[in-house]
Amino acid sequence: MKPICLIAARGGSKGVPGKNIRVFLDKPLIAHTIISSLESNIFSHVIVSTDNKEIAKISKRYGAEVPFLRPKNISSNKSSMSEVIEHTIKKLKSFGYEFNELVNRDCTAPFIQISDIKRAISLLKKTKCDAVAAGYNTHLNPYFNMMEIDSKGFLELSKKTKGSINNRQTAPVVYQLTGFQVVNVTQFLKYKKIYMPKTLPIEISSDTGLMIDTEFEFNIAKCIAKKKIK
Repeated sequence: MKPICLIAARGGSKGVPGKNIRVFLDKPLIAHTIISSLESNIFSHVIVSTDNKEIAKISKRYGAEVPFLRPKNISSNKSSMSEVIEHTIKKLKSFGYEFNELVNRDCTAPFIQISDIKRAISLLKKTKCDAVAAGYNTHLNPYFNMMEIDSKGFLELSKKTKGSINNRQTAPVVYQLTGFQVVNVTQFLKYKKIYMPKTLPIEISSDTGLMIDTEFEFNIAKCIAKKKIK
């Protein structure tokens, strides 16, 4: 039984207004994730969950299924992705869809490789863990170069260790989560959250893990994409 691919794309976006359908390399941004998911042949269905009719229309045009519109109560910037996934699973189950794994893809990470998604699905099945989350080893490290303001207003390291860490290479590995997660549906319905007790990382390249959350990152992504085409 093949996994289902979920692409969640609500209408409101504060960082980059309308980013999910903003033109990126001559296509709406979401189209790139839809097309790569369909062409991968690893999913039984590619589902878009959205509250926005324009996003739904564009998603259908590029081959995705939009069997329902997402309710407003889980479509605000305060709504969690776990709520969206739970709603999607229950809706699809009620419509007769059958699946044991769900891959949650973020369309604002346009360079994710299908080979990495395949590795993550394989890891989930092989280890029988609850979920697998993609991430890259980030140079921004709370044990070494990320700080917070303490109760007196002074800077302190976000995470402390018993000994001193003098360079990033000797700090504990920290992952920047990005791009996608694979969840065991049965376990997800039990815990109702993505990052369950038995969640494993799948390390991907930082080159493919860029996520567009700001106008600056959107421009960076365009530069990278144009260079890849050349």
